[in-house]
Amino acid sequence: AGEAQCLSYTGCNFLRQRLVLATLSGRPLKIRKIRAKEEDPGLRDFEASFIRLIDKVTNGSRIEINQTGTTLYYQPGLLYGGSLEHDCSPSRGIGYYLESLLCLAPFMKHPLKIVLRGVTNDQVDPSVDVLKATALPLLKKFGIDGESLDIKINRRGMPPKGGGEIVFACPVRKVLQPVQFTDPGKIKRIRGTAYSVRVSPQMANRMVESARGILNKFLPDIYIYTDHMKGISSGKSPGFGMCLTAETINGTILSAELASNPQGQGAAVLPEELGQNCAKLLLEEIYRGGCVDSTNQSLALLLMTLGQRDVSKVLLGPLSPYTIEFLRHLRNFFQIMFKIETKTPEEEHMGGEKVLMTCVGIGFCNLSKTIR
Repeated sequence: AGEAQCLSYTGCNFLRQRLVLATLSGRPLKIRKIRAKEEDPGLRDFEASFIRLIDKVTNGSRIEINQTGTTLYYQPGLLYGGSLEHDCSPSRGIGYYLESLLCLAPFMKHPLKIVLRGVTNDQVDPSVDVLKATALPLLKKFGIDGESLDIKINRRGMPPKGGGEIVFACPVRKVLQPVQFTDPGKIKRIRGTAYSVRVSPQMANRMVESARGILNKFLPDIYIYTDHMKGISSGKSPGFGMCLTAETINGTILSAELASNPQGQGAAVLPEELGQNCAKLLLEEIYRGGCVDSTNQSLALLLMTLGQRDVSKVLLGPLSPYTIEFLRHLRNFFQIMFKIETKTPEEEHMGGEKVLMTCVGIGFCNLSKTIR
């Protein structure tokens, strides 16, 4: 690893992607000019918190940050895992940290069990509910399963103050299975959660009614749970929101979510409006289609890259800008290229344009996993 050449980037964009891929590939990384021209230069508190989290789950990483915080040097250590706790910065949701942990957790030395505290549902990052409903089944497709794979929400926390708490546990795997996941199938049912925190429990029921008003025209099998947290398990700020998932006959899960504006920011949102908009977002996600929803595209591509030396195929909806940048980073860190074929709606008879992503895995092997 000492011989591996150091990759160098500029700017603060895609910091998580770069750190995660550097950790998995074992290549050192240097990022310069992080917000160098802004009045408040350098790393933000949520990025610093993320770097501390990476430091906790690895063993022997070297992290150097200059005084202004505008240059970061990172030499990855071994992924260690174990039982950990981390307080996330309330300026971003727990999903910001959890998305990266989902990429790293299967390759630890010891199974990871981590308690994260902070904001569980906000308007920027994927909420814990969505990651639990969509990312965990995706990991299972690649052979990462077992009773210990779980995300448990102990408390909900809404922005700006947070106060939520979740437990994420994941088993370790030595190798990943290749996947052929090209037929999403038809939608068979819609499930969801409407949650209300430190507001009237009636809010959740109003969201459910308005969402059902739209979705019932398409499908009879709809069940939306209401989740009203009380007392200490309701965090420190009021708010409400909704997360919907559509499941197909082939086990594809597509998701959409919305949360109310944080206390004291923006106009008040009516629960009816939020429920309707969330239902429309889900229908748009179904129209975009694919076998993986837009939140988890990059996770699926990473797991395909790290699979055995065999062909993996996944059909995706239109690629998000985040995913496109992720493909460039995969090329830099792992020298892997995907074959990308576009499928027009006429061929697929449904929804928007789709992309068929094909690659041969690099045969990544979890060397730090102890042989029992």
